[in-house]
Amino acid sequence: MRRVVLMRTNADPLTALGALPGVAASVDSVRKAVDRVYGHRVMRRRSTEITSEAALRGARGSAALAGADWALEEVRRRTDFSGEGEPRVVGAALRLTAEAGQLLAVWRQSPLRVLARLHLVAASGAAPDEAVGRPRLADEPVDEPLVTLPLPEAGEMAGRLEGLAGLLPAGSGAPALVTAAVVHGELLALRPFGSHNGLVARTAERIVLIGSGLDPKAVCPSEVGHAELGAGAYAEALAGYTSGTPEGVAAWIAHCGRAVELGARESTAVCEALQRGAA
Repeated sequence: MRRVVLMRTNADPLTALGALPGVAASVDSVRKAVDRVYGHRVMRRRSTEITSEAALRGARGSAALAGADWALEEVRRRTDFSGEGEPRVVGAALRLTAEAGQLLAVWRQSPLRVLARLHLVAASGAAPDEAVGRPRLADEPVDEPLVTLPLPEAGEMAGRLEGLAGLLPAGSGAPALVTAAVVHGELLALRPFGSHNGLVARTAERIVLIGSGLDPKAVCPSEVGHAELGAGAYAEALAGYTSGTPEGVAAWIAHCGRAVELGARESTAVCEALQRGAA
């Protein structure tokens, strides 16, 4: 199943994934959750504030899955993320979230350029200059301790990455959730860069959700949901995706759908707090 996603054919392999058992129900559930937050009365008056808060919370969630599980208020308070270790991870997540909205037009034309830019934003100053912004080469190590799946060889990675990128500009009849989940899952499975692959993969998922029109105001941060569901569930769902079985791929799509729903719930709670004057 995984190989089918990457093949460039006259058919639309992403649409086929939308027909897997349970996927339609996940797509419907996500749409209802997104509609609820977009229908909130606060969104009509203060959507910019909701977008900003969602970006902050999404970055915090993505950093947590990369090993820097900071409290939201600590992320909000800090202004210096130049220190080694966790501060640099949180800073990278914040920069990526800010960058995502600026890359939508480029993504539609050249996903590989966007991925290179995302890695440059994330890894600059934290990785050797010659390894920043380009896919890894043969025998180059990958620093991604929270993803322990077998690592594809550089040649296989490059071929599959090109196959994925070739599918996206052509467009697909698949639901946005399916496309976002496949992009996210493939990037984690391939780990195309020497570092920061998780942060880049979750940002790419965000870009697909925004650019598809499902979440145009970026108020349903899936990163929040992925973090809330936990690293264990994240790894288990990803292993199902990389198995290539219909059940495993469907379970990963459902997992990503649940993450979007939880992100929407988070922003709904922010709307409620603003309405009460509590935030």
